Amino acid sequence: MIALIIATFSSGYYYFSGKGKKLDSDSSSQMSFSANDVKLTQSDTEGMVSVRASVEQAQQNQQTAMTELHTLKATTYIAGKEDTIYTAPKAIAYNNNEKVVLQDQVVAQKATPQGDMIFHTTELTGYPDKKTIQTDRTIQVDSPQGHFTSQGLKADLNSGQYEFFNIRGKYAP
Repeated sequence: MIALIIATFSSGYYYFSGKGKKLDSDSSSQMSFSANDVKLTQSDTEGMVSVRASVEQAQQNQQTAMTELHTLKATTYIAGKEDTIYTAPKAIAYNNNEKVVLQDQVVAQKATPQGDMIFHTTELTGYPDKKTIQTDRTIQVDSPQGHFTSQGLKADLNSGQYEFFNIRGKYAP
């Protein structure tokens, strides 16, 4: 009987003192989550589709604020039309997708009025909020006008400005 009274008193004190809530929030910050076959559709302010993405597997670690994605395919849209398709076997997103690093055999296929421009590289870093991408890795570019290799890329997707470094290849306007 005394043990029951002590247990009741202790748990009541523990619950009402707020320590129980602190324990819940502490333990949830150390959790990690996993999901398979994830599909995402995002719309812009006018209700038009702006991004569609699919991932075979996603693992999020609350403690490090990192999300690891496997077999990523993301398509961006402008005014409801397909603009760029990104594919990568692996991607890591940091700080709630503030920075996303695509890894391994990364392919980005950009629709242009002259035809598709296709980028191949081993790593591509994107900043979705700023709508910029960059890499310091070798990048191969195939377009209807030519084929070339660059040692890096910086692109502002808002303005459509691409900056390539140490270009080698053929280009015919």
